[in-house]
Amino acid sequence: MATSGSTDFELDVADYIEEAFERCGQEVRTGYDLKTAKRSLNLLFADWANRGLNRWTIVQTTTTLSAGTLEYTLDADTIDILSAVIRTGSGINQSDTQISRISRDVYLNIPNKNTQGRPNQWYVDRQITPKIRLYPTPDTTYTLVFDRLTRIEDADTFVNTADVPFRFYPCLSAGLAYYIALKRAPDRVPLLKQLYEEEFNRAAFEDVDRANLSLTPRRDFYGFN
Repeated sequence: MATSGSTDFELDVADYIEEAFERCGQEVRTGYDLKTAKRSLNLLFADWANRGLNRWTIVQTTTTLSAGTLEYTLDADTIDILSAVIRTGSGINQSDTQISRISRDVYLNIPNKNTQGRPNQWYVDRQITPKIRLYPTPDTTYTLVFDRLTRIEDADTFVNTADVPFRFYPCLSAGLAYYIALKRAPDRVPLLKQLYEEEFNRAAFEDVDRANLSLTPRRDFYGFN
C-alpha cells in the first residue's frame, strides 16, 4: 500500500484552538473565543518555559568582552544561560575553556568585583532586562560563547504556525484543551488535566539531551598547565 510521501503536516494557531475547543465539547463561535484561546496559548508557552520544556529555543551567542567591563546586557527574549566558555584562538588553534556559574549570593559576596583577569565565573541577573556579570572583570579582549535559552515565540496571528517542533504537537493540543476547559468546561478538567500531564511528561523526556558518555580530557595529559 502506498504512503503519502509527505512529512509537512503542521497546524496553525487557529487549528490548535479549534482542536482544543472540540476536546472541550464546544465550538469556536465568536471573536472573543479566539482571543481568549490565544491568550491561553501564550500563557501555556510561559508555563513551558518555567518548567523547562523549550530546549529547541536554545541559541548559541557570541559576545566580545572588553577590558574593564564586567556586565553585559542580554537580548530581551533571554530566559536563562545554560553554559558558557571563554574562546581563544581560531581554526585548529581554537580553545574553549568552560567557566562556572555562580549564584547571586556568591556573586554579591565577592569582595572586589573589579579584580581583573580572565573570567572564570558568571552570574545571570534574570531581570526584565537580563544581564550577565563576569568575574574576574576581563583584563583584555576575550570572546564569550554561551548557550542562551530563549522565549517561545508568541502566538500572534491565527494563520501563523506555533513555534513548536512537530514532536510536541500532542502536548500543545492537550495543554491548550486543559487551559480552555478551566474556563469553559469544568466537568472535563480532571480528564484533560490528566491527558495534558501525560503528554507533558512524554514531551519533557523527549526534550532532554542524550549522550552515552561524556569525557573531558586532562589538560596535563596534553602538556597544558
